[in-house]
This record gives sequence, structure tokens and C-alpha cells, in this order.
Amino acid sequence: MIRNINKFLLVSGCVLLLAGCDDNSWNDKLPGFEEPRPTDVQSIDYTLTANDYKTLSTNSANVALAGEDNKKALAAVGSQCYFTGVITPEKYIPALLSDPKFPYFALSNGSAINVTYRTAAAIPEQVTDIAAAAKYTVTEADYQTVWGSEEDYTMSFAPSHTAARSLPAVLKTALPDAANGDYVIVNYNTSTTDPVFQTAPEPEAPFELSNVIKDAAKDAAVTINGYVSALSTQGFVLTDASGSIFCYRPSSEPFFDLKVGSEITLEGTVGVNNYGKQISSGSTYTVKGERTVTYPSATVVTGADLEALKATADAAYAADKSAGKNVIVINPYYVSMSGTVAVNGSNINITVAGADKAMGSVYGASDAVKAKLTNGANVTVEGYLVAIAGGKYFNVVVTKVNGTTITKAHRNAASSRAAVTVPSVNENAVYKFDGSAWTVAPSTSILSHADYQAMGQSYDNLSGTVPATLLPKYLSQKYPYAVADETVFVAYYYYNGTETVTRCDQYTYDGSQWILYDGIVTETAQFVKSNGVWTYDPSLTINLPAGKGQASSTLYFQTCVDWVKDNVPDGSAYISSYGNNEYYCGTSAYQGNVDLRPGAAKAAYAGYASMTDDEVVALEKQRFETEVMPGALAILHPDIKPVDGIDVTVTINFYFYTGTTSPATIIYKVVGQGRFEFVSCTWND
Repeated sequence: MIRNINKFLLVSGCVLLLAGCDDNSWNDKLPGFEEPRPTDVQSIDYTLTANDYKTLSTNSANVALAGEDNKKALAAVGSQCYFTGVITPEKYIPALLSDPKFPYFALSNGSAINVTYRTAAAIPEQVTDIAAAAKYTVTEADYQTVWGSEEDYTMSFAPSHTAARSLPAVLKTALPDAANGDYVIVNYNTSTTDPVFQTAPEPEAPFELSNVIKDAAKDAAVTINGYVSALSTQGFVLTDASGSIFCYRPSSEPFFDLKVGSEITLEGTVGVNNYGKQISSGSTYTVKGERTVTYPSATVVTGADLEALKATADAAYAADKSAGKNVIVINPYYVSMSGTVAVNGSNINITVAGADKAMGSVYGASDAVKAKLTNGANVTVEGYLVAIAGGKYFNVVVTKVNGTTITKAHRNAASSRAAVTVPSVNENAVYKFDGSAWTVAPSTSILSHADYQAMGQSYDNLSGTVPATLLPKYLSQKYPYAVADETVFVAYYYYNGTETVTRCDQYTYDGSQWILYDGIVTETAQFVKSNGVWTYDPSLTINLPAGKGQASSTLYFQTCVDWVKDNVPDGSAYISSYGNNEYYCGTSAYQGNVDLRPGAAKAAYAGYASMTDDEVVALEKQRFETEVMPGALAILHPDIKPVDGIDVTVTINFYFYTGTTSPATIIYKVVGQGRFEFVSCTWND
């Protein structure tokens, strides 16, 4: 109640003031008065998301900063979600913080954001280059070139024309501007069976259409003499003398030998899908010849017609719920429909005036159809109405857009007589250009459709934490005879929650299992806003979790071990036979901690024999604080340097072991480029 009264008094007072003054004329009567300006000064802790990496990789200021030389590296940051030595956080994060897509871009001067991000300390160029690689799908024209004929060819490689022998030439022609070191991900079909080409004999008699389709009942086995009247990516419309029916993906998929006008004899079973009568999958056909297709006069379907058909379908479904959508409402027929195009991802719908609960939907749209149906366009389409999906989307296999016939409705339909269809599989491969020729990228593997299916994935991509779980299993099956230290770069498609991107991970076989080593560490740096501009304050916070296989801990502590070996007199004497831990100061890359057990130190290094346990521990601490870790930081962060007006620090959260594992925090001040002065460590508290 009091809050409401105060609000009323405040508003009333403002009204009185406004009534007594014009604009801000009263300012002149108050010496020293400055008009108040709203401020939003905050200190924020923020961790970059996958969307943030994508945003900063496409931000116009960053694109300009990267230039032509580093555009691929910038694009790779957007997909891999980590920074590199080329695309650094201090240079490229400020543009993100000023981007309207960033949630805190409008913070006022004086604000600070502690940004936590991932960065690659030592990532091979192959990882980032493959992640940013161009993609190429082998075309119909490419296959014709490979087979040396525009008639006797198949949409696949085969034993007599293998992908390995053919792809270098295909890529050389398709990518004439390739530069030395470029990568490309190639998608193609391959078969274990060679096609058999033969000249079609002259027909002894004219091809006679059957009279089967109109009266064919559900579940009936039928033989149809008809012609292909429309094509889609999901199948085709077959027409005989009695009517038309949609044929869903026959067993001879991918039906590349069919085009509009192909005369075929088809054997299959009549089924129902989404209220539409169709030939179910698994049918077979034989091409008999070709004819010119003339479409019938289209039945104009209005919004009222769509509503009426929907009501009929709903009533049929309600009358026999056990049958579900296996109720036949639509015998496919040729229609015309006008409305506004609405594109949503891969879905293309048509909003028809007068239809509130129903709309047209383009079914199995080819690239040629998609090119003519842009979002928001007012169009008239013709085609075969074949089904009602989702209870409201009236599926049309389109043959014409605004009166223009789509003569090649299937994107891979043959332009002329094609080869006998052979079974094939779809595969991916990674190729590299050496300046003169394309060759298979060394030590590289990429997942293909069959791999994603074997992994139980619904789509040809991975997501979440699945890669870390499934890729080692994939590598074990693909390389059963791998030897220790063998390294493979694995490329795959990854769905990050908003889009599918290319990723590449490096795996090394340790003799028993495949280990991911991405060299990725998590760091935190401060960015401050001054004069409307975000700038980098290079203070770092580094988190080194305890335990085996922790990438950041392994990297930093192994660098410590190596520093001891290279910089301490007789340094090798302090290092174990495994080479991943030392007792000069106790760092262990294997355990991911600092081992401060005096007994372990004395057992490893005879020089400690005359010292007490406390003296050994104190000496190890002092060496870690003032020698070893500063040396490792100089190797891993050689470019960090002081900034005028800012105390640049490095804060490391790590663990030490005395029989129990305990956390500690050590702080260094940056006193020169790549030079670090010990400030404090909590293990001394």
C-alpha cells in the first residue's frame, strides 16, 4: 500500500512540474545542474555459448579484421567453438560484446565482463582447416564425365570407375581456383556393382496404358502400365488411363533413371499415407520408353475447398480411430492453388485465403521448385494433391509455378537415357589440394550416412556430448590394427542447437583406446567498457581440475615437467620413467595435480635424503611458485604483457596432493611480456 501511495505522489509531482515549465527551461535557473543520464554499470561473469562463437565469427567488424587471409580460421571458430593462435579472444571478443545480439551489449561505461571461453593451445592446422573446409557434392554432369557418356552412365562410382581414381580429376575440374593446402569435403555415391549398359530395343508395339489406378483398393497387389507425370524427392506420380497415384520411394531408389514422361511397368502394393492413396515403398518398375506429358485441366482448390477436405478427413478419422490416417480421403488428382509462400527451414507452405485451419504444402520440393518459391511471394502452383499431413497440410507434388512447367522435377533426374540402376551408398571423403592435385587427406576419417545410422542417430549429425562417447568406438572398429601413438583426425557434422556445422577432432591411440586430445583449455579474461568501446584486460583465470585425462591440467602440468627437464641442472633425475611427472616441485600431468608427498619425492630423488619432510615440501612449493609455473606460463602465454593503468594478473585454480586432494589458488602479476612474478598462493594460508 505504501509503495503505491509513493508512486502516486511521484507521478503527481511530475505532472505539476511539467505543467509549470516549458521543456527544460528551469535548468537555467539551477547553477551547476546537469541533465541526469541513465547508467547501467555492471560487473558480469559470462561464459560464451555456441551461438556466441557463431555470432562473433560472422560479425562484420571481425570479418573485416580477419581479412581474406584468416577468413577460414574465423569461420572455424564459429563451428569449433574455441579460439586459436590466429583468431585470438583479445582481438575478436570485443566486437561480440558490442554486437546487438549479445545480451549485455548496452552496458554503460565502467562495466566489466569476465568472459570465460575456450582456446586452443596447440591445435594442428589440419583440425581447423577441415572444420572450415568447403563442401562439394558430385553432380550428374560429373558422373557423365566419369562414365564418358551422357546416356550410358549411372549416378554413382563403381568398381570400373572408383571414387579413388575418379575424384581427383572431378575436383580439379570443379574447383579450378583451389589453393595449395585447401581442403574439401566431398559427398558422392558408390556401388559395389557395375552397371550394364544396353541399347533399349525398339518397341514391338505401342506402350498401352493400364486401367488399374482408379479402382485399385487398399492392400491390393497391382501391376500398372503408366507414365511418370510428376517427380519429387520422395517419389513420383504415376498416371495410367484411369487416374493418378503417388508412388513412394520404390525399391529401385534413388530412381535416378526416371524423368517426367518415362513410361514404366510398375509392380507394387496399394497403401494409404496421410489420407492419400499411394503405392507403398518397396515397389519395382521397368522403364519401357518415353512420352510427352500433357497435364489435364487443373481443379482450382480454394480456401473453402481446403476447409471442406479437412472436415472430411477429420470425420473419416473420427469414424474409425483404429484405422487412424489409413482412411482414404484423397485419390490423387491435378489441382491449381493460389496463395502466399511461407518458407520455414526445409518446409514450404502456401497460405490460401479463406483457409483458417488448412494450407497448401509443397511435397518433396526439388531445387528447381524451391528456386521459384521464395518466402512471401504470391504464387499459383499446379500439381498433384496427394495427401494431408499433420491434419492440415495439403501436400502437392508441384509441376508448374505461375504457369511455368518444372520440366526436371527431381534434382538428379536423368536428362536422357540412363544406366541400369545399381544399388549404391552415400559417402563422404576429405580431400586436400597440394598445389597441383587433389589427394585423400592424410590420417583423416569422416563419418558418412551409414556411420550415423550405425551410431543410432536419427539424423546425419551428432550433438551434445555424443562425440566423446561414440567416436572412440567408431575408431576402434574402423582401425582394428592401430598401433600406439597413431593419430587420426575425425571430421563429422555436429548440431549445436541452432544449426549443423562441421567439426574435426584429433584422436590418438594409446595402445588400448582412442584418446581425444584437442589441446583445448578454458580461460577467463576481463573486458572493460570505456568511451563506448570494449577492450581487453588480459588478466587470466585458468582452471586446472584434478584427475586423469583433464585436457587443461595435462597441458599445463606436462609443460611444467618439460620445463624442469630443459631448464633444471640434471632435471631428468627428478622425472619419472613415464615422463609425465616430476619431483623438483611435484607437478603431475598424469594425475592433474601437484604431488607434495615428501615420501614420494624422497623415493624419486636421492638428493632429498638429508632433508626433513617439512623442508622438502617447503622447497617444492617455493620452486613451483617462483620457477616452474612461471616458466610454463612463459611457454604457454608468451604474448601476454602489462597494460598501462591495469594490474594484469594470472590466477590459477589447481589441486595439490598430500594423501588427500586439496584445492589451491595461485596468483601471478605480469611484469613484462611473458614474464610472471609470484604474488600469493592459498596453500600458504
